[in-house]
Amino acid sequence: MAMQRLERKEYLDKLIGFRDKQLIKVVTGVRRCGKSTLLEIYQDYLRANGVEEAQIVAINLEDFDFFSLREPAALHAYVKERLVPGKMTYVFIDEIQHCAGFPAVVDSLYIRKNVDVYLTGSNAYMLSSEIATLISGRYIEIRMLPLSFREYVLSTGSEDNLAAKYREYIQGSSFPYALELKEQPSAVRDYLEGVYNTIVVKDIAARKKIADTMMLESVTRFVFDSIGSQLSTKKIADTMTSSGRKIDVKTVERYLEGLMESFIIYQAKRYNIRGKQYLKTLEKYYVVDIGMRYMLLGTSGTDVGHMLENIIYLELIRRGYEVYIGKIDELEVDFVARGQKGIRYIQVAASVRDEKTLTRELTSLQMIADNYPKVILTLDEDPEADYEGIRRINALDWLVGRASI
Repeated sequence: MAMQRLERKEYLDKLIGFRDKQLIKVVTGVRRCGKSTLLEIYQDYLRANGVEEAQIVAINLEDFDFFSLREPAALHAYVKERLVPGKMTYVFIDEIQHCAGFPAVVDSLYIRKNVDVYLTGSNAYMLSSEIATLISGRYIEIRMLPLSFREYVLSTGSEDNLAAKYREYIQGSSFPYALELKEQPSAVRDYLEGVYNTIVVKDIAARKKIADTMMLESVTRFVFDSIGSQLSTKKIADTMTSSGRKIDVKTVERYLEGLMESFIIYQAKRYNIRGKQYLKTLEKYYVVDIGMRYMLLGTSGTDVGHMLENIIYLELIRRGYEVYIGKIDELEVDFVARGQKGIRYIQVAASVRDEKTLTRELTSLQMIADNYPKVILTLDEDPEADYEGIRRINALDWLVGRASI
């Protein structure tokens, strides 16, 4: 079966919007989330809109054909000799982090006339590191995630039976290539294992100089198993140590940093709603792909509520929100989402048909005194309801864009 190419419209529209602007476009995201394919689709768009083949310079530093270009001077010379005089040249460099001195190369291209630069990278370290200060203020970062539930549904050709499609989505994977293997669960598993090993064993262990990859994997499993639960580095270290794997807090911090830099986990910090201040402890973590979590943990990783919470978190990030865990007195609000239109307070529950559960989810929202929207997202296939201004919405309707918050 030929590889189907999803358009990834939201990301494509961003690239089109920044076309020819005096900014370096950097697409970041976990390995295999579709960054290279996005650039290919964008290149097709350019060709369809009058850009000649000679004006497109495309390099993938993971391709052995371009291996020599990992050396900064060679990369610079290669691009420079392909620039088209008097016309805009579109330069695409995939997995730029493989070129250690990339900021100097990119900066040199940036200051030339008629050069539009697009980069991809599979770790956040390349932009947070000291070397990246050279291009600070000159780039726009487009953060890419694997397929959203909406994109997955669109790939099936129909929006019918969302509940069944949601089950497929969480049992399979949101990585684009996994769509090609949908009918072969064992092949999906092998594929995810390959992606996971490349990220954790190869990328993170090598970059962070971690000799004990078994311990790194143990910490990764622990975090994957604890999505949606408050965690501290001390708690992780204590749990590991008590199960016979001695590890200190500093090492746990280094491992978590590596996992976050590779976009395999995301951290949500806590926010005191009443005191309007950010809290420095007991963050929550979410994984980039539920299928990868299932691959790693087996059936022990099937907590419906926490998986839904994970998917809602990623979708809020996709839609441009800054997302925090809300604390109000002794209670918690799953998400405080800050966006261009202000704040949204969101509770997530698999079901609130049980009266006690509904009361629990409502109570913390009822304690918030401001007038920003307050919502409960649930998998219950019931009509939308309103509890004195707090709306209960079907989560799948919101995920595919049928309902707004």
